[in-house]
Amino acid sequence: MPNFETVEVTTDVLICGGGMAACGAAVEASYWAKKNGLKVTLVDKAAMDRSGAVAMGLSAINQYVGVKDGENSIHDYVNYVRNDLMGITREDLVANIARHVDSTVQLFEKWGLPIWKDADGAYVHEGRWQLMINGESYKVIVAEAAKNALGMDNIYERVFLTEPLLDGKGNCVGAVGFSVRDDKFYVFKAKAVIVAMGGAVHVFKPRSSGEGLGRSWYPPFNSGASAYFTLKAGAEMTCQEVRFIPVRFKDAYGPVGAWFLLFKSRATNGLGENYMETRRDELQNWKPYGLVKPVPANLRNWLMMLDVMDGKGPIFMRTEEAIGKIADEVTDEKERKKKLKELESEAWEDFLDMTISQAILWAATNTAPEEKPSEIAACEPYFIGSHSGASGAWVSGPEDIAHKDHFWGYAQMTTVKGMFAAGDGSGASSHKFSSGSHAEGRIAAKAAVKFAVENTHEPKVDAAKVEELKKTILAPLDRFEEHKNYTSDPDTNPNYIRPKMFMFRLQKIMDEYAGGVSTQFTTSKPLLEKGLELIDFLREDSLQLAAEDKHELMRCWENVHRMWQAEAHVRTILFREETRWPGYYFRSDTPKMKDDWEVFANCKWDPASNKWEMMKREIHYVF
Repeated sequence: MPNFETVEVTTDVLICGGGMAACGAAVEASYWAKKNGLKVTLVDKAAMDRSGAVAMGLSAINQYVGVKDGENSIHDYVNYVRNDLMGITREDLVANIARHVDSTVQLFEKWGLPIWKDADGAYVHEGRWQLMINGESYKVIVAEAAKNALGMDNIYERVFLTEPLLDGKGNCVGAVGFSVRDDKFYVFKAKAVIVAMGGAVHVFKPRSSGEGLGRSWYPPFNSGASAYFTLKAGAEMTCQEVRFIPVRFKDAYGPVGAWFLLFKSRATNGLGENYMETRRDELQNWKPYGLVKPVPANLRNWLMMLDVMDGKGPIFMRTEEAIGKIADEVTDEKERKKKLKELESEAWEDFLDMTISQAILWAATNTAPEEKPSEIAACEPYFIGSHSGASGAWVSGPEDIAHKDHFWGYAQMTTVKGMFAAGDGSGASSHKFSSGSHAEGRIAAKAAVKFAVENTHEPKVDAAKVEELKKTILAPLDRFEEHKNYTSDPDTNPNYIRPKMFMFRLQKIMDEYAGGVSTQFTTSKPLLEKGLELIDFLREDSLQLAAEDKHELMRCWENVHRMWQAEAHVRTILFREETRWPGYYFRSDTPKMKDDWEVFANCKWDPASNKWEMMKREIHYVF
């Protein structure tokens, strides 16, 4: 085994991750911990300044309810989320985030985030729930506040957490992992653990290939650690079938929200037809949710996909129409030209704030948005609990709102004692986005500190188990070193598999059997069953992963994490015998919604028996 020093860190509250939810947890946990003499520690596999889903920036805050301004009510937001998720949502969780999110946004502004204001000093809305921001440094600003709250001595960056630690009684008491910079193996012991390590990308084969392989809409470094940690600890999971497929500008994954909401643009097929109008009758097949306003995101996708499948592509965002229409509202020619320049600047800024590659692609293809449209397309599937997806851990709601079946002592605690989840780590609380994830991190942190105060026993960890985990986690380095000279090409060797090849196998399985881009997001029971068989083979080969260095060791375990997320997904789509989210996936053998499936489809892996359990959970409407 490589000579890695074992470093033990004992804390009270351990925050796993460095994205928006983790930063929210850091600020809140530090506040309450200081009042109670507790220690808070944060571990991030990246660097907090540019970690998580908004690492590259963001051009809008997508959840701001505006309760004090009288713009909306909590009830309004819950209705919006319920309708967009076709009826499948934990209203208690959504409402809890919604009632706290505005204060989080106000914190962002206090910390220095530039939020657009009108002449009267009111926030400028992109849409009903969205605020426009100058957000290139969004994450840097939020991370700075988190680092100031924690203190740098309590932050471990570039440490990849690999496995949760359990105490043998079903309680989560920490995590282990390794530095991707130094030869150090870390053992973190804690009374309470907050899982906020993001969702998963590159589980499915991406549309990008070759040089563009790493491009995706969701950050490529989010590899399913949240799902893996909660699953491996034995936590119940929810909505694992609800993957998210955003529509974005093609190839560089640029955002479309500002174009639809701020610029009031429309999308058309290659024949110039507006599929939202020509396909409107299709919405009748998905009542009652097909008839709500706004039309759910998956159904907007579905109408577009029907045109693509009928050969009416490509699909275009009519940027030139939108800019021209706004400019035409100005009658003075000089002022009109000035307005056109402003709109052109805002169009480019939308990309430069959050998806620079799209601006580069526009430049490379001589695209002037005021002159010609740009192609948009459905991306590959992602696993994300914070946007329009809902996959994550099944967590306790707040005591004052949650139904009795949905509360078990501490808000945001999973079904594993001492393990909390937030952001993309928690499920069934969709549409929290970045601001709501930060707010949810704060909610989880306050509850986790309360748990640590009320459960004073020191975390007990089996030293032999830790040593066994260390040996397993570092084994790919030994494996490569032992066998690398067996072949002339170290990438091709009968004694091991390297992480990129492993990832390609996983992506091929998911793409072809679980409804990826090559099958127009369509699957069926026979396909899913065959996919599970192939995932079984892949799991066997995961024991032969090999790594040339610490960076590749991280890639090995990232792909193991992805594999677990993939299996949970396949099993849950197979369990839910209906199609509820066309546009995210379509089951050709059960092509309609069914009333008896207006329930949560949950799953759980038992660490003791190595068996999966699937179960239905009732939806409780609290509004």
